[in-house]
Amino acid sequence: MNGRMIDVAIIGGGLAGGLIALALLRQRPELRLALIESGERLGGDHRWSWFAGDLSEEGDALLDSFRQSTWDSGYDVRFPQYQRTLATGYRSLSSADFAVGLTRLLPPEAIRLKCCASVLDAEGVTLASGERIPARAVIDCRAFEPSPHLTGGWQVFMGRHVQLDQPHGIERPVIMDASVDQLAPSGGGNAYRFVYVLPLGAHDVFVEDTYYADSPLIDRSALSSRLDAYCRRYGWEHGRIVGNEAGVLPVIDGGNFRAYRDSHRIAGVALAGARGGFTHPLTSYTLPIAVDNALAIAREVDLTGAQLAAFSEARARQHWNRTRFYRRLARMLFGAAEPARRRDIFENFYKLPEALIERFYAARSTPLDRMRIMLGKPPVPIGRAIGALASRGRALSQDAPA
Repeated sequence: MNGRMIDVAIIGGGLAGGLIALALLRQRPELRLALIESGERLGGDHRWSWFAGDLSEEGDALLDSFRQSTWDSGYDVRFPQYQRTLATGYRSLSSADFAVGLTRLLPPEAIRLKCCASVLDAEGVTLASGERIPARAVIDCRAFEPSPHLTGGWQVFMGRHVQLDQPHGIERPVIMDASVDQLAPSGGGNAYRFVYVLPLGAHDVFVEDTYYADSPLIDRSALSSRLDAYCRRYGWEHGRIVGNEAGVLPVIDGGNFRAYRDSHRIAGVALAGARGGFTHPLTSYTLPIAVDNALAIAREVDLTGAQLAAFSEARARQHWNRTRFYRRLARMLFGAAEPARRRDIFENFYKLPEALIERFYAARSTPLDRMRIMLGKPPVPIGRAIGALASRGRALSQDAPA
């Protein structure tokens, strides 16, 4: 490919980059693309989930290209004194199935694995090998990096896929089992802990230990032991582990988004994915946002590289401003010093109307939704939350409009 001009070079073969590549080709099959991934396979080692109704009809059509796990009987949440089954359907996509789908749907010459991009500019990409890929447009979808311009906490998780000899009997996903002990993911600090359970088949279950934590540190040995204990609790201790994942996602409660984007901006290069700020600030859900962004970029496929970069910049600013309410809630969550109070915040939230909860996860809360959430009397008064954050150097004024 050295020396040959292509239409679009996408750097990063994760969720955002892969969906953009697929959406572009669905819009214009004749496009010449390069999806450049530094890892050994597309998608990494992750699982993405979303609620039925999160996506538009066009978005559902894009995701129909991939094998998914689907549940139409709703999902459960569990707290020490409260349990609820919600009727909304749930969907999940593994990175392995994502990679298989992309490999089947994209032209073989478009996928470049184990290729590290050393230089990105408005006219193409230079790989670490020295190979130059000229392109009309370049889209940077590399992974999110912590930044001093953004404040907040972390969602720390470790999950495993277990195959059992006997049926597990779980009918629907357990999105949040917060009946577990409230522990931190490492030796110190505070966290809100819950376990996430997906019945992937009659004998297959995915179990993930998740924490809203002040620190991004993971004690993998401790989390693995806690997963062992949870599996023993339900008689799953003799299953065969066929997959593992672990990671850290940002929970953003404020910051200077303009400065953040400036620190990552490359003139004439579009910035997308989590690195571009396209995440749910509180839940870290990315799939509905990534799908919407991929479809929006595909509709603007004829823009020049500089125009596409400006288009992506405008969308990122709009997303930042539109999700300010969720950052406010994140400040309240991390202002609750005691893990039990963080758990109370989520328990109160899950007592609200189901349609409100569904819109919340899709980052589409209405003004009335926001009022009802705030009138739900969270256990941490806003004034106390602000005071706790100020003592940690997180002033509300940092959450500036983009």
